[in-house]
Amino acid sequence: MAFGQKRSLHEGARFKVMKQYWLLKSEPDVWSIDQQKKAGAKGAAWDGVRNYQAANNLKKMRQGDLCFFYHSNIGKEIVGIVKIIKNAFIDKTDVKKRFVAVQVRFVKKLKTPVSLEKIKKNKKISHLPLIKQSRLSVMPIDYKSWKIIYNMGKI
Repeated sequence: MAFGQKRSLHEGARFKVMKQYWLLKSEPDVWSIDQQKKAGAKGAAWDGVRNYQAANNLKKMRQGDLCFFYHSNIGKEIVGIVKIIKNAFIDKTDVKKRFVAVQVRFVKKLKTPVSLEKIKKNKKISHLPLIKQSRLSVMPIDYKSWKIIYNMGKI
């Protein structure tokens, strides 16, 4: 390229998709982190989501994204991390075929579960949907908040 020529932003550029971070809620008496771990390398479908906002979040997830695994109702704490291993597909539990699921695989348990109470007390993460929209079962987590919670879990 000669001096002074302009180069297109797309010319020769490689686009890297940024990893996203999420939080998935499950009642531990229905599906627990231990059951997720037992699912092994093939993982398990994260299905049964019937809230449109949560379903839209599932559709935004990409293979390689990381998710906190949150035990809701019993415990109310982040107990582990799972990874998206398959993008959104039609949820087999939805007879009308309107909702989607993703496939997730166990990554690790937190050494110290991070309770909702501790999250609420931390002003740096008080903006999270976990606090603002407590009934939402699938939600995004910004990277800064991910790091804070990750460190709170002593990983």
